[in-house]
Amino acid sequence: VGPVDDRGNPKSLSWGSPHGAVMLGGKPFIFYSNVDGRGTLRLADVMLTLEEELELSVFLVGDAVLCAKKGQQTPQGFYNIERMLKPVVRRGMVLVCTTCMDARGMTDGELVEGCRRAKLGELGNLTLDADKVLTF
Repeated sequence: VGPVDDRGNPKSLSWGSPHGAVMLGGKPFIFYSNVDGRGTLRLADVMLTLEEELELSVFLVGDAVLCAKKGQQTPQGFYNIERMLKPVVRRGMVLVCTTCMDARGMTDGELVEGCRRAKLGELGNLTLDADKVLTF
């Protein structure tokens, strides 16, 4: 997992590069909503493309934890949130709220590969360490 602080929470790694955090909450599969995951993940992908050394963390809370559910099958022409997470997972970190997962009956085995459950303390550390924080 890497270095941890005195409370057992993973420390943010920084090599002098920009560090950003994105927190996504809301309704991931309501396509008429402005907060459904698509825009957030598209922005995250663009940010990673524009800034090669960006350390990006995405923390999913509330109904947005469903964005990290593997095995999503969408009709042709619709956004597949699971597929949209992959570039962020490759170059960043996708954390999923433990309490929110439990409330929705999600298990670790249902998470998209590369995503992992995390507690609110880790979000607090990420927020304090980040140069910029966006919330959706």
